[in-house]
Amino acid sequence: MKEKNTITAINHVPRCSRRCLGKKILTALLIIGMITALSACGNTNTKSGTDASESGKTTVTLGYLPITHALAVFEEKELLEKENSDVRIKLQKFSSWSDLTDALNSGKIDGASVLIELAMKAKSQGIGLKAVALGHRDGNVLVVAKDIRTAADLKGKKIAIPHTQSSHNILLQEALAKKGLTDKDVSIVQMSPAEMPSALSNGSIAGYCVAEPFGAQAVDKKFGKVLYYSEELWPDSFCCGLVLTDRFISDHPEQTETLIRVYKEAGNKLESGDTALKTAEKYLGQNESVLKTSLKWIHFDKLTITEGAYKQLSDRVKKYGINENPPSYKDFVYQTNGDDE
Repeated sequence: MKEKNTITAINHVPRCSRRCLGKKILTALLIIGMITALSACGNTNTKSGTDASESGKTTVTLGYLPITHALAVFEEKELLEKENSDVRIKLQKFSSWSDLTDALNSGKIDGASVLIELAMKAKSQGIGLKAVALGHRDGNVLVVAKDIRTAADLKGKKIAIPHTQSSHNILLQEALAKKGLTDKDVSIVQMSPAEMPSALSNGSIAGYCVAEPFGAQAVDKKFGKVLYYSEELWPDSFCCGLVLTDRFISDHPEQTETLIRVYKEAGNKLESGDTALKTAEKYLGQNESVLKTSLKWIHFDKLTITEGAYKQLSDRVKKYGINENPPSYKDFVYQTNGDDE
C-alpha cells in the first residue's frame, strides 16, 4: 500500500513541475559531463609514460637492465635532478631483454638503454625509434673456464650469450674465427646474464660473453678467466645504445636535445674519479670488488654514433647473419647539433 501511494503521489505532481524537474536533471548531467571532459583534457599522460607534471617538467620513461652498460642513463638522471632541469627521467627496470624490447616496441616506455642490434632489428621491422647515443665503448669480455687455453678449445663446447641480436654474439664469432672456427663448431645458447656465472662454475657451459658485471663475477671469484677483451676482437666496439621512440622525439624536440646533451656529459663524468663506481654501487647493488674489476674494461666518453663506426657494425651483423638488412645510418641514428666528437 505504501508503494502504491508513492506512485500515486508522483503521478499527481503538476505537469509543469515535472517539466521543471526534468530540466534541472538535464542541466546537472550536462555540467557533470563538462567537468569530466575538462579533467580528461588536463591529463597529459600518454600511453608511452611521458607526462608533464604540475611543475612543468617533462618526464621521460627509460627502460634498462641492471648492468654497468646502463651507467650513463643512471648518471644522467642524477645530473638532470641536480641542475633542476625541465626534463626528468623515470627509470623502469626489466629482468630480460625480451621484456624490455616488448615494452619499447609497444610504446609503453619512451626509450631505453638496450642492445643496439635489438634496436636495429626493431627498426628493420618498422618500429619507430632512433638511436641517439652509444651506451659505452668496449667493456665486454669473453670469459671461459680455467681449462680453456685458446678459442680452439671451445670446439664442441657450449657457450652462452644473452641474445642472438647482440654484440656478444659478434664478439664470440670473431673469437672463433681467429682459430678457424664458426658458430657451427660450438653450441651457442641464450641465457639470462645473471645465470651465466653459476652455469660456468658448475660446468654447464664452457664460457660466455655478456654485459657487465657478470663477466667480472667469474674473474673476481677465480672460477673463470678472460680469454679475450672486446677491444682485441673489435676496437671501440658497440654494444648497448640509448634509443628514443619517434613519438617522443616528435612530441618533445627540445627535451630530446637536452637528453642527448646531458647524457654525453654524464658519460664524460663517469670517466673521472670514482663517479662510475659510486653510481654503479647506488643503482646495481653489486659487490665493490666485482664492480672495480668490471669498470676497468669499459669507457663512457665519446658516445656519439659516427657513420663510419655504424658501418662497421652493419657489416658485422650482415656477416654473421644477425641482420641481413640493417637500417641505414640516416634512418636509424638521430642527428643532433654538435655530432662532431
